[in-house]
Amino acid sequence: MMNLLTQIVVWLNSLANVLGRYALAPLAAWPDWLSVTLTSVVSGMLFLIAFKYTSSQGGIKRVKDGIKANLLSLKLFKDNAGLALRAQGRILFGAFQLLVYSLVPMLVMLIPVLLILGQLALWYQDRPLQVGEDAIVTLKLNPANTSTSSNIELKPIQAVESTLGPVHVWSKHEVCWNIRARENGYHRLVFRVGEQTGEKELAVGDGLMRISKLRPAWHWLDVLLNPWEKPFDADSPIQSIEIDYPSRESWTSGTKFWSKYWLITTLGTESWVIYWFVISMVAGFCLRRPLNVNI
Repeated sequence: MMNLLTQIVVWLNSLANVLGRYALAPLAAWPDWLSVTLTSVVSGMLFLIAFKYTSSQGGIKRVKDGIKANLLSLKLFKDNAGLALRAQGRILFGAFQLLVYSLVPMLVMLIPVLLILGQLALWYQDRPLQVGEDAIVTLKLNPANTSTSSNIELKPIQAVESTLGPVHVWSKHEVCWNIRARENGYHRLVFRVGEQTGEKELAVGDGLMRISKLRPAWHWLDVLLNPWEKPFDADSPIQSIEIDYPSRESWTSGTKFWSKYWLITTLGTESWVIYWFVISMVAGFCLRRPLNVNI
């Protein structure tokens, strides 16, 4: 069952990657704050349109009209306790009905939202390495395949210098290298494990670039969170390859650390997700009347 679920996520990611490759390519030419703001506004508009055509607009309108009528009753008959209590009960029931009406659109939009967040994370979660900057690369081995554990190498390329490694962490089935970037652009790191090879994309440069931090193992959640590169097969001697990119520190288009505040336990460190969510909701609220959507 998990294998089938992972395969479905791989297929969905393939489609999202094709759309994201072209739709999000202009992000690299814009200022960080502007790109995430425009992306949020467009996301809010698309979600609003999806809500319109997947919800019962007539039912929502009737419920909202009923709530307005009961609010008016509360104002007009505030001295009549019985009428006021009944009006309050109808208002609460109307709120519950609106929640029920929103369930179908929310379920329909759940997968597209997750796919969109996966694509946006490629741009806003981390920043690329800069020329002369170091990073740790971690290759995780398949615990079931130990015959090739001592025969592992990172093939040399001109764009990247390996300054340390391979360092084996036997308890975690991991092999690590310290690499140093030499040239801007997208590069392919090639690893040899026994007679098999595995590749990993490396991004070096300034500004916004698509960053694939992890080439994941064959697990649906890892694949969903890391959509760009094809996952390793379950029986592959390599299970995953991760590059420890620096976080993109920004309140609107990156990751901001909240370690001194209680918010780290509730909001996490992904400030771009919070900004995207807030702006997309505001955009949807502002566009509901021009697009004639009852929410």
